[in-house]
Amino acid sequence: MSIELDFGAILIEWPQLLKGVGWTLFLTLSSTVIGVSVGSFFSWIQWQKKSIGIHVVSLYVESIRNTPFIIQLFFIFFGLPSLGIKLSAEWASVVAMSINLGAYSTEIIRAGVEAIDRGQIEAAYTLALSRAQTFKRVILPQAYKKIWPSLVSQIIIVMLGSSVCGQVSTEELSYAANLIQSRNFRAFEAFIIAATIYLALCILLRSVLNRLGQRYLFGTRRG
Repeated sequence: MSIELDFGAILIEWPQLLKGVGWTLFLTLSSTVIGVSVGSFFSWIQWQKKSIGIHVVSLYVESIRNTPFIIQLFFIFFGLPSLGIKLSAEWASVVAMSINLGAYSTEIIRAGVEAIDRGQIEAAYTLALSRAQTFKRVILPQAYKKIWPSLVSQIIIVMLGSSVCGQVSTEELSYAANLIQSRNFRAFEAFIIAATIYLALCILLRSVLNRLGQRYLFGTRRG
């Protein structure tokens, strides 16, 4: 039995694939900015050591980390309309991915914050920096340096998780591959190409984020 592969039947649909890549990158960029911001803010709340704040953040983190991403996505897209909050598939995906990354980045950044030497915090106070200024200017930059590789890995995991968003008709890469194979019944070729593109995106994203870390966090700028 011979198997005839026809990747040309998939590649001829390159506009659809390109659109999928565009949406995948948009979802990833948007959720990264929002999710890391959420994680940084909640790490600040945890650093305050106030009981109510710590319990609220812990509830959020544990709720998100211990439930499947697809359930979170379905809750936002299908559940919130019953409360009068209706989002498009794309923005529901952005919200779900941001909330998911926010929970994981909170714990990752918290680990970096707790690794900062207490002496640096006391030195900041002697320079008359407020607690907010100390966290923003002294603690957070150093925390990012310590946890950057872990944070980059989590961002890539979230990008790969965007493939689930096709379940609510967000036209990301996996949705594009599925749509193409439904037209020409070349499922094997379609998903091989989609997997290859995801691999390339992961390598590219990791490289870009590591370079940004070297340039803006680690003080190793190159001319």
